Amino acid sequence: MKIATWNVNSLKVRLPQVLDWLAANPEVSALCLQETKLEDRNFPRAEFEQAGFSVAYVGQKTYNGVAIIARETLGEVVVNIPGFVDEQKRLIAATLGGVRLVCAYIPNGQSLDSDKYAYKLEWLAALTAWLKAELVRYPKLALLGDYNIAPEDRDVHDPVKWEGMVLVSPEERAAFRALTGLGLQDAFRLFEQPQKTFSWWDYRGFSFQKNAGLRIDHILLSPELAQSCTGCEIDRQTRKHERPSDHAPVVATLKN
Repeated sequence: MKIATWNVNSLKVRLPQVLDWLAANPEVSALCLQETKLEDRNFPRAEFEQAGFSVAYVGQKTYNGVAIIARETLGEVVVNIPGFVDEQKRLIAATLGGVRLVCAYIPNGQSLDSDKYAYKLEWLAALTAWLKAELVRYPKLALLGDYNIAPEDRDVHDPVKWEGMVLVSPEERAAFRALTGLGLQDAFRLFEQPQKTFSWWDYRGFSFQKNAGLRIDHILLSPELAQSCTGCEIDRQTRKHERPSDHAPVVATLKN
């Protein structure tokens, strides 16, 4: 079983790329998408179902939006963080074959002095509190998504250049550690990985060509799932497409 996450930065633009990627990766049981940027009435449900997929999604016009695309029926769908009042559509959870999948698009934060940064930290605190209870209910749980956090300096192409900016601040990294403090483990770091392996590259300044990126897309696994994880990789090939997303998919392999 493989599970994956991909910030597609507009599903309307990249639906063909997503369908092609799923066709080329038949071993992927579930794909979590972020930044679909579609109202629910415009989500391409029919296209996915015609291709044989089950879908769960929540979205809004122009911004945010998350979805889970699966090869089997999804159950127990939850939208947004229960108990956290939020108009932004950033989280969806569903169960697939006994595995609880949580698809999250964590806020960017904009800048350290922004109200959006305070919102990001509040959102992360609410997520962590909710997941603590979810892990009791679902020992097999995976949190997949665009976290907008590079957990360590090795996840940043140039830590000095990024100092004092969002995505790398001590508070954001502490929030990431709070998630791992629940027992969740970073699937990518369970294995030896090449240096300077990233999942996001700015569209500007030939960042992808220079590999000037960040690793901000993650799959965190509960202890039971982490024990069954046999690999995790980032699919850079998608970033080479014409009109690509600025993010690449992250894929974790789990023993059935």
